[in-house]
Amino acid sequence: MKIVVIGGSGLIGSKVVKELRARDHEAIAASPASGVNTITGEGLAEALAGAQVVVDVANSPSFADDAVLEFFETSGRNLSAAERAAGVKHHVALSVVGTDRLAESGYFRGKIAQEKLIRAAGIPYTIVHSTQFLEFLGGIAQSGTQGDTVHLSPAYIQPIASDDIALAVADYALGEPLNGVVEVAGPEKVRLSDLVQRYLSATHDPRKVVSDVHARYFGAELKDDTLVPGANPRLGKTGFDAWFSQSQAVR
Repeated sequence: MKIVVIGGSGLIGSKVVKELRARDHEAIAASPASGVNTITGEGLAEALAGAQVVVDVANSPSFADDAVLEFFETSGRNLSAAERAAGVKHHVALSVVGTDRLAESGYFRGKIAQEKLIRAAGIPYTIVHSTQFLEFLGGIAQSGTQGDTVHLSPAYIQPIASDDIALAVADYALGEPLNGVVEVAGPEKVRLSDLVQRYLSATHDPRKVVSDVHARYFGAELKDDTLVPGANPRLGKTGFDAWFSQSQAVR
């Protein structure tokens, strides 16, 4: 099949493209760098010509509330219009476990709007809800940093390695449209504050994590189960220790 991966040059997208090509499909890495822009529409019709599946793993370049909403709404409208014109049979989108519980956050209001557009587009779809990526632990620590302490919620998290989510997205892209949501998570359920302390200690970072139930996560206050999947998610195989060892080996 010809499968177009929007955001195909990013962390997840590049791995999805590699996985699909390894299975002998024609996977196109579409991004502004390759002349395909879902905001302006540049190159979109040409990229989608003859495509059976579109995988959207693109992310907003800005996390400012208005910019995120505008990105996901504009990109979503342009993409669905181009898909209808090209006769695309399956739209696969990567989103976040707990999105519907995080409306306090401007970023997640953007994701909610994106998912609403997908459901209304009339194109068969699969929305893949992933838990947070292990690769983003450093960014989460930075977001909560106050001087030499890091204030984070003790809510539970079940983080996943980017390799595992890319494999899942590729599998769903090659399957039948589900016209619904599937959840994908890592194998370990831990408290966010504890996991980030573990990460900082492993990287010899002197900052100390302060567990704070009111600490906000991208603008939203968390409950214990906000970021964890429901019953029977697809589980990745890579836990923190294995992921950290691999990431250090790559360096």
